[in-house]
Amino acid sequence: MKTSRNLWPLGIMLALGLFAAGTVALIVIASSHKVDLVATDYYEQELQFQSQLERLNRTAPLGDEVKVAYDATTRRITISLPAGHANSDTAGRIHLYRPSTTGKDRELALNLDADGRQSVDAAALLPGLWKVRVHWTAQNQEYFADRSVLVGGTGS
Repeated sequence: MKTSRNLWPLGIMLALGLFAAGTVALIVIASSHKVDLVATDYYEQELQFQSQLERLNRTAPLGDEVKVAYDATTRRITISLPAGHANSDTAGRIHLYRPSTTGKDRELALNLDADGRQSVDAAALLPGLWKVRVHWTAQNQEYFADRSVLVGGTGS
């Protein structure tokens, strides 16, 4: 006499085993994935947000007078501020920020010429999107501009 064997219990145990193995694999992969904050002082920056809004509101009326441009032939980034801000009491910083790669940011002192321009060598920068953040003080008022440039080896 032939007895047929019921395979349902074996199939259910196999499905549960695969589910458990997949869950463990997902947990291992997720826990081994490195997650970095874009900035190491993220929380301190968040606390200073209100003063940043005031700087942005002060800069907004300047509009197109604040310019950031990349020249592919000379591989330089040119920052232009309003002519009224190009005097001896103007001080500030330029932050070249790479959103896609941590650790590649650069910070420079703001040294404007008489026309309110500064040129920055971009030859050592990785090709791709860079954010140029300019923070300056002129006439005892703080200003902030955030512009994006596309740095490329042959053109942008």
